[in-house]
Amino acid sequence: MSANLRTRAFLLLVTASAALPALAGEPHKGLDYTHQESWKGVLDHAQSPVDIVTRSALPADRKDAGALLIASRPSAGVVEDNGHAVQVNTDEAEAVIRGRHFRLTQFHFHSPSEHTLDGKTAPLEGHFVFRAQDGRLAVVGVMFQEGADNPDIAPVLEQLRRPEHFGQAEIDIARLLPADKSYYHYLGSLTTPPLTENVEWYVLSKPVSLGANQLKELHDRHPHNNRQRQPMNDRPLVYFQD
Repeated sequence: MSANLRTRAFLLLVTASAALPALAGEPHKGLDYTHQESWKGVLDHAQSPVDIVTRSALPADRKDAGALLIASRPSAGVVEDNGHAVQVNTDEAEAVIRGRHFRLTQFHFHSPSEHTLDGKTAPLEGHFVFRAQDGRLAVVGVMFQEGADNPDIAPVLEQLRRPEHFGQAEIDIARLLPADKSYYHYLGSLTTPPLTENVEWYVLSKPVSLGANQLKELHDRHPHNNRQRQPMNDRPLVYFQD
């Protein structure tokens, strides 16, 4: 890792315990996935995750306005096991989503997947949490399936095996997403308390492959850390084809 990336990772290490989890409302100590009925949000009409019924999706009006663009470059990240999910904190990756600029705050994993596509569950789902300057949150959901070993997840797994609570890793976020950025879009919520609504969801339709042992290592860290599917309640679902 370069000196500049080491410096960035150190700064993230200092702030990761407070700023980033608080920003996105991610899992906290005491979160119990076996008693999800006790989770209560301020609002409960537009919750996530959902089962994405593909035949009900409306086509996006304008292809150019719907693009999901993420720059490919190495970024410094701080890998942690926060007690309920494997999470990587970073603020170096940027994205343009439907013509608006966002910055990645962190990404984490749920096993098995929280969203389903036509009722089908994936072994693992990654949530890439982006924030705009106005505070709006957009989460890109990526399904992971069993296949060949993926070298781009290796830096995360290597740091998880270290005895320290935090580990620094150099990661190219764009390489953890499929080349085809077609997605299903709807308005939902965070999937952990405080379950804040008005979150933009972009669930990619194409999966990314991880090796069987890679999937197992992430699953065994926190098995079944997935929230139950929530009712769609007539929310619009839009499909954008890359």
